[in-house]
Amino acid sequence: MRSRAAAYPLLAVLGWGVMFPVLASALTRIDPLNLTTARYLLAAVILVAILLFREGSGALRPGGRAVEIVVLGVVGFAGFNLLTNLALEHAAPQQISLFVATTPVITQLVRWARDGVRPKPLLLALSLVALLGVGLVITRGSLAGLGQFGLGGLMMIGAVLGWGIYTHGASRFGGWSPLRFTTLTALAGTAAMLAASIGADAVGWQHAPAAADLAAVAPQLAYAVIVGAVVAVLAWNTGVQRLGAANAALFMNLVPVTTFAVQIARGYRPEPVELVGAAITIAALVAANLATRARTRPSSLPQTTAVTDQIAVIDPVAVSAR
Repeated sequence: MRSRAAAYPLLAVLGWGVMFPVLASALTRIDPLNLTTARYLLAAVILVAILLFREGSGALRPGGRAVEIVVLGVVGFAGFNLLTNLALEHAAPQQISLFVATTPVITQLVRWARDGVRPKPLLLALSLVALLGVGLVITRGSLAGLGQFGLGGLMMIGAVLGWGIYTHGASRFGGWSPLRFTTLTALAGTAAMLAASIGADAVGWQHAPAAADLAAVAPQLAYAVIVGAVVAVLAWNTGVQRLGAANAALFMNLVPVTTFAVQIARGYRPEPVELVGAAITIAALVAANLATRARTRPSSLPQTTAVTDQIAVIDPVAVSAR
């Protein structure tokens, strides 16, 4: 039974790992803000339709929590996705995927800052090791490559920090279904993305895509919407409910593995130091997740639904995803 449950988060992380190269290829025709907005306008329509079908129109009401929903939607959905797409203009997909894999650790640090729940020194040490591995991939082991970290790396730090805040805030919505929380925050985030895109188009920072551009990236957009923003989200939340957040979190470390595999299949030839850096990062993150799981799984607690469990705050997408 547990092996069947593991298929859900596995499907999700494989979908997300493939998505980074897909989005990078679409950015050759459409500007980052417009691509992100188009993706989530379509995804929001699908999520709303599913929510109405499953829970009825009442689930669209914020229930007196509109401010929280808007803040988390803007910081999480809009902030993470906009910064990620912008970063893809400055860094390779395999580099971006390694940053995304650090979100479980970043969420722990957010929890420390906001709740005073201090991570163990071992977790902090493993976090530094993971970042060292990311640095090896980005710089290819040369100090001369530090300039490649630049804007793309800073954007991804902001992106994963925003997602950590979003995940921490999601722990206060234990009475909501994952579908409802995801849909309402996605709507708030999509509104922010739309405003940002309109403003960027108006000042000439980017240009509204032509019909030919949208047609050219239709396959990539369809994948990012249907697989990345809908199927993967629902598969992930199902897996979290059946396996628990701590167990499901381990699957996030497969995201960069998948992205590297896709890039290699497309002809990219990584240098040995990049593979070493990726291996260091993944090993450190797996160890960090195992250490966190051991610390947060008291024997007196039943292992029940992850999205209502306090353990969910350690998981970057335990209660919702991009």
